[in-house]
Amino acid sequence: MLKKVCVLLLPLLLLSGCFKEDYTSLESKPIPWVLTREVVQDERAEVRLSGSVKARYESPIAFQLNGRILAKHVVAGQRVNPDDPLFTLDPRDVDEVERSAMAQLSVADAALATARNELKRQQQLLEQNYISRQALERFELAEREALSQRESARAVLAQARNTRTYTELSAEHAGVLINVEVEAGQVVAAGQVLATLAQEGDKEIEVYLPDGQSPPQMGHIDLKDGQSIPVELREIAGAADSSSRSWRARYRLLESNESLLLGSVVQVTLFKSNNAIEVLRVPLAALDERGHGAQVWQVIEGQVQPVPVDVLELTSEYARIRADLNAQSRVIALGTHLLTPGMQVRERAL
Repeated sequence: MLKKVCVLLLPLLLLSGCFKEDYTSLESKPIPWVLTREVVQDERAEVRLSGSVKARYESPIAFQLNGRILAKHVVAGQRVNPDDPLFTLDPRDVDEVERSAMAQLSVADAALATARNELKRQQQLLEQNYISRQALERFELAEREALSQRESARAVLAQARNTRTYTELSAEHAGVLINVEVEAGQVVAAGQVLATLAQEGDKEIEVYLPDGQSPPQMGHIDLKDGQSIPVELREIAGAADSSSRSWRARYRLLESNESLLLGSVVQVTLFKSNNAIEVLRVPLAALDERGHGAQVWQVIEGQVQPVPVDVLELTSEYARIRADLNAQSRVIALGTHLLTPGMQVRERAL
């Protein structure tokens, strides 16, 4: 009997020994090391961005009335001068309105002539005491009413003739047509943009600044031949772009250069002001992106915690960021894709 009990207890003793060994191995699992690097304040006094060349004034072109385009006289990229024809609307409906207004004016003229002749006869009758003064006043009122109707008909005719001129759309300024969005035969509405005219004259550089960055006032653009042209801030958008969260800015060229073509892309260097928001620099490998925005990792009391950042610029080795960090703070420089919030680590400084 004692032998049977010992045989039954032996497997249990062996199993308990195995579990004890597993727990011991888990408890003795080493805490990983991480390499950290100090966050450095970026002392660079300039920001480099890509910009596009724009005309100072870009005028949308549209008709003042509805209609069907009878003729299209221009194409995109064409240079135009003042009074050059651009588009023509079908004038048949407008011509009918003008003829109707002319007929109404003829009726009003005839009615006024009749009223005046009748008033003249009634005045002669009053002189002979055949009618009363009160009766004459009714004819005077009819003459004034006919005169008012003739003036109204004249105004309607003038309006119809003005509308007739709206069927011919001409260039008001010299410049280049950036785009032409309609074709002959197309029906358009009043105010619908048909083309955009980049007016001849001053040019500007349009750039998009990162959200939260104070717009630099001065800078320059670099040309392919090695020359540079100074630029000055003219305007900044009143609100950030809803999709990119960047701010559109226009910089005025302080020197003219005919080699700059509309729409071409240039390299823009902007000088930061003294009161610009502090920008930090971290190693490129310190950035971690997991679909919820860029972040870096800090070691706090032996545990890693993510810190969200705004990326301003990426270079081959470093990233310029803005974050809730101080200069001399330390972030994990390698292996950030393996980290999870609250993970215990041991820190080793680079």
